[in-house]
Amino acid sequence: SLASTAITCFTRGLDLKKETEDVLCPANCPLWQFYVFGDGIYASLSSICGAAIHRGVITSAGGAVRVQTLPGQENYPAVNANGIQSQVLARWASSFSVTRTKNPTLESVGRSVSTARPSTGKRPKKPLDKKAGNKDCKADIAFLIDGSYNIGQRRFNLQKNFVGKVAVMLGIGTEGPHVGVVQASEHPKIEFYLKNFTAAKEVLFAIKELGFRGGNSNTGKALKHTAQKFFSLENGARKGIPKIVVVFLDGWPSDDIEEAGIVAREFGVNVFIVSVAKPTTEELGMVQDIGFVDKAVCRNNGFFSYQMPTWFGTTKYVKPLVQKLCSHEQMLCSKTCYNSVNVGFLIDGSSSVGDSNFRLVLEFVSNVAKAFEISDIGSKIAAVQFTYDQRTEFGFTDYTTKEKVLSAIRNIRYMSGGTATGDAISFTTRNVFGPVKDGPNKNFLVVLTDGQSYDDVRGPAAAAQKAGITVFSVGVAWAPLDDLKDMASEPRESHTFFTREFTGLEQMVPDIIRGICKDFLDSKQ
Repeated sequence: SLASTAITCFTRGLDLKKETEDVLCPANCPLWQFYVFGDGIYASLSSICGAAIHRGVITSAGGAVRVQTLPGQENYPAVNANGIQSQVLARWASSFSVTRTKNPTLESVGRSVSTARPSTGKRPKKPLDKKAGNKDCKADIAFLIDGSYNIGQRRFNLQKNFVGKVAVMLGIGTEGPHVGVVQASEHPKIEFYLKNFTAAKEVLFAIKELGFRGGNSNTGKALKHTAQKFFSLENGARKGIPKIVVVFLDGWPSDDIEEAGIVAREFGVNVFIVSVAKPTTEELGMVQDIGFVDKAVCRNNGFFSYQMPTWFGTTKYVKPLVQKLCSHEQMLCSKTCYNSVNVGFLIDGSSSVGDSNFRLVLEFVSNVAKAFEISDIGSKIAAVQFTYDQRTEFGFTDYTTKEKVLSAIRNIRYMSGGTATGDAISFTTRNVFGPVKDGPNKNFLVVLTDGQSYDDVRGPAAAAQKAGITVFSVGVAWAPLDDLKDMASEPRESHTFFTREFTGLEQMVPDIIRGICKDFLDSKQ
């Protein structure tokens, strides 16, 4: 019978050369390290010994396994078996199955494959860091590759090689950069997500397996799709890590890319454009929008655009691109008005408001708060209710999830009493914004009142603005316009709102959110 080949815990199906091969798995492989995709039929990316334990062919004591190469398939399922959780994989080009070998001739094992490692139970120090990757490069990156007829099959393959080199040099790992690939052609196709692979080797294989799609280069459509769909938490995006799309463009886009650039910025995605073979003078007539690069990139400051004359000899372009992608502090688009603001609400609880209108006020506050990405590292919300007196309902650091904030707003009890708006602004500036004034977020205060204040509002509002707080004033019913304007930040027209009826508050919600976003962006330019 065939002699068994000794393999390591890490040897994968795709590392074997023969259709059928008898292998010998070492003892004591650490189960948590296995990458296994599928159940019974495993993607060839899987560890052979991991699959064999998962299948019950051997235990962690190791032993002989027969590996049979099989065609690729779609939708490898995730199943937990024998201490190993296999993972889902949408599709892979080849598979394998594992069975017990009939009568392994164990004498002949041992030295046959150089990858055999002595299994001491202790892992050698080195691979640990390799698994973690380059911790100094914090980035979640989508490579948006050109799969259009513009580029053609041959240059498509050169593009894959270049992307592969960039991926390797980035230092992908569990604590380093994570990458995925989207192919742009007629319709965008997400080839793999951030969560699918956390080792450079796996990413390289996945890139090699990509097939050329062909079609128009609808880069705008693909960029918009990527900004909206690719970076969700369930697809592996990590909180607080910059989201980056690197758009590769051979020639020029067939569609409009400006709107996609706006969407990307709104979603906090940093867009880079790598253009290869810029349109020649004769071709410029066919380009919808000559300034397409400037309109799509995160900021038109030269940092986010990158040019290569051709797809040949691109090795020297790898390192400078990687250095850009790892410049954490240059990712100007990561902070958005949705994830980088503190919004405080100052709510009039005076007796003229009344119970049922007070509910409408709270509904307005909820609807504005709901628009923001509230988390410990994101946006934060606070609320103060005032009459002659002030009561902090909750501060910026009390609740760090949207659910908890909304439930706290619902539970605010109506105080009823007089109206001292000026005092309330001073109180809020000191007690609510004071503790966060040196934090990273931009500060906003929305003052809601239905009447004349008994005290001066101008002084306290000016002090709040001096402390870096942008003030929006929202008046209902009897609130005098002069007071509202005196409280509002400049330009006053766009920071002052008024409605006769409490029911009119609802229509103002989008305007307030838009106002906060506009101020946020203006402060960043």
